[in-house]
Amino acid sequence: MDRLLDFAQANPLLSIAFVGLTLAIVYTEIRGLFRGYKAVNPAQLTELINREDALVLDLRGQPDFEKGHIIGSRHLLPSQIEPEGKLLAKAKENPVVLVCAAGVTASAAAEKLVKAGFKRVSVLDGGITSWQSAGLPLAKGRT
Repeated sequence: MDRLLDFAQANPLLSIAFVGLTLAIVYTEIRGLFRGYKAVNPAQLTELINREDALVLDLRGQPDFEKGHIIGSRHLLPSQIEPEGKLLAKAKENPVVLVCAAGVTASAAAEKLVKAGFKRVSVLDGGITSWQSAGLPLAKGRT
């Protein structure tokens, strides 16, 4: 313990950086526990699609969607997410999985759905990139 204190006194900037990073990691992990939606990997998404008929919404732009999307997914831009809209209103109690390029855009949309009362919202962790990395198939064209 004395060596740790000696190091901290000799390297104050490194010590402050270490404490700051540790707090940031703890905050991020705690926030993740209470965000209201969960991240799923490609295998978990496959199970949700096959066993529970999950509604998969692809939030990427139309050209990216047409180049390749998860089979059965629906295209919807983040600005078009309306919890009471025709597509989403009947899925309020069912699994809804949001997919984007890397998982960032989908997280913001997931928060919107959770605030609107959706109970089973998920985000594909790593986005469509993780789906492709898992070697899973993509459909091309419009759906």
